[in-house]
Amino acid sequence: MNLGRGLCCIFAYLLILLISSSNSIKAQRLPDPIANLPISWANNRSIDYSVNFTDGSTVRSILANPFFGPFFGCGFYCNGNCDNFLFAVFILGTVDNPITSPQVVWSANRNNPVRENATLQLTPEGDLILQDVDATLVWSTNTAGKSVAGLNMTQTGNLVLFDINNRTVWQSFDHPTDSLLLGQKLVEGQRLTPSVSELNWTDQGGLFSLFVTASHGLIASIGSNPPQVYYNPANWGPKQSKEASYAKFLNGSLALFILSAEPKWPDDEITVPPASSSQVMKFGSDGHLRIYDWTEEEVDWKEVADLLTGDIGECEYPMVCGNYGICSKGECSCPEAKYFRPILERQPNLGCSQVTPLSCGASQNHILLELKDITYFSFTSDLTLTDMETCKQACLNNCSCKAALFQYGDNSSSGSCFLPSQLFSLMEKTQYNSSAFLKVQISPIAQTPTSKASPTPSPSGKKKGWSAVILGSSLGAFFGVFLIISICVVLLRKKRDIEEDEDDYLDELPWMPTRFSFKDLKAATEDFSRKLGQGGFGSVFKGTLSNGTKVAVKRFEDLQLHVAEAMEVMKVAAWCLQSNFNKRPSMSVVEKVLEGVMDVEPNLDYSFTTLPPPQMTTKTHKEAVLGVSAPILPSVLSGPR
Repeated sequence: MNLGRGLCCIFAYLLILLISSSNSIKAQRLPDPIANLPISWANNRSIDYSVNFTDGSTVRSILANPFFGPFFGCGFYCNGNCDNFLFAVFILGTVDNPITSPQVVWSANRNNPVRENATLQLTPEGDLILQDVDATLVWSTNTAGKSVAGLNMTQTGNLVLFDINNRTVWQSFDHPTDSLLLGQKLVEGQRLTPSVSELNWTDQGGLFSLFVTASHGLIASIGSNPPQVYYNPANWGPKQSKEASYAKFLNGSLALFILSAEPKWPDDEITVPPASSSQVMKFGSDGHLRIYDWTEEEVDWKEVADLLTGDIGECEYPMVCGNYGICSKGECSCPEAKYFRPILERQPNLGCSQVTPLSCGASQNHILLELKDITYFSFTSDLTLTDMETCKQACLNNCSCKAALFQYGDNSSSGSCFLPSQLFSLMEKTQYNSSAFLKVQISPIAQTPTSKASPTPSPSGKKKGWSAVILGSSLGAFFGVFLIISICVVLLRKKRDIEEDEDDYLDELPWMPTRFSFKDLKAATEDFSRKLGQGGFGSVFKGTLSNGTKVAVKRFEDLQLHVAEAMEVMKVAAWCLQSNFNKRPSMSVVEKVLEGVMDVEPNLDYSFTTLPPPQMTTKTHKEAVLGVSAPILPSVLSGPR
């Protein structure tokens, strides 16, 4: 019996303790909303309103302004391991329904948190200063000597230093961090910059920024050199107001006063769902601008709008798929696996890394990898009225360039070129007049890149490469010509007598082309005045024979030619002597081959079978043999030009 009574007493005691614990926030006396100078607070448990929340955060509020909705307070805040504290403005919930986690909407020292027993002091001179436990100055309003009378935590969440006439000397609304409250402005010259994460309050270091300008309105950008803009819906006209441009968070909209100012209507606005009780606009670490609404039912904050996504879509956020990641319908992937790999296979949104990092010291091994149907969220013209090849070459010649992005209108030969020094997420977009080329590093022993990649010349690599080519080509050509001449001399000595005997009967051979005297060729070409082009062994001239036949005449000008040129001319001659007349080239094709524009057709028939040439008399034969020039074509001519 006594045991049962004891257990009942213990149960009742635990129940009372649980109830008192759940109402600890309501049980503690809330601080006043106003404090007059001079006054100071120490960051320790001596602060009357000190609450530990269920999410692991701790609030030590020095001022609070409770009313019918979620109310604001200011003081020291920590989350998780409470070795570091912020001096911050936060939302504590309602008097009847305390929230499970406070919402920080402003902080003075997020890049330099303080420790236990740090002090906040409103000095007799009117300066509000934050000092760490070792008396190091961490932050100050710099308002000494400005007749400050006290500090006020307003119902709108604005922390204000006021003077003896109740005029505002300093206010937190003029120094936004990553949030805006209802009625707060983001004025030209101010920026919203997100923290790294909810547990790491440190400013991202300018990675994302949201700001207003008179010429472009509301802008969201990501930090690089120069910054890359991912939200900029419109350009604006001439300024109509002397007041600085600003965006103002109202109940139902984010009003943009770019050219004008209140009390006029805003120049533009972004619609926001009306607030049920209290709202916060927060610029997140992912670059999104979201609206959070306080819900009495859930006693917590709920996301009700993502303001920029309606205009730009999910894939146009710079870090949606990390560096070098490609966003397609909300899915992330990496470019060609030969050059890129995901940072973490199971989290493709973290981005991609290069298999071989770019090195300016080995820029001769840089190539450009073409990405089909891929574009970029930002475009700033580094080159205008240019073509794609010039754009690509400009990137290859600039070591800091990470990609060549080319956009054009109706004509792909004239467009704009963007050469970013830092590359973030890319996105898939078909039917778009743009081309993307990523700079990648290849191994020095790698094979020749595919058609997707462009070779990468560099100034130093070019000089060394060309020097080696010229030296090797010169030595090879010299020894090759020397060897061929030596062989020819030996053969000529052995066959000199035989060739002299056969030369008198050349015309009797049915497969030989018709020969002409130099005089006849000179007359046919009008003294070699109608030049068609320049090729191996000399120039080619247009001629007309006495019977009206059109011919091309090659005049030898230098017999000491490169062997390759001689072989090329022999191939042209063989081409013109094909037994199948349909395969014989036209004169325009012959001209292009001799000029080096085209190559000789492969797989030629070297039987040289032609129609029987017309019979020649002994006299005509001798005159032709004595000539020093000869037409390239046989008696049956190639096709017309």
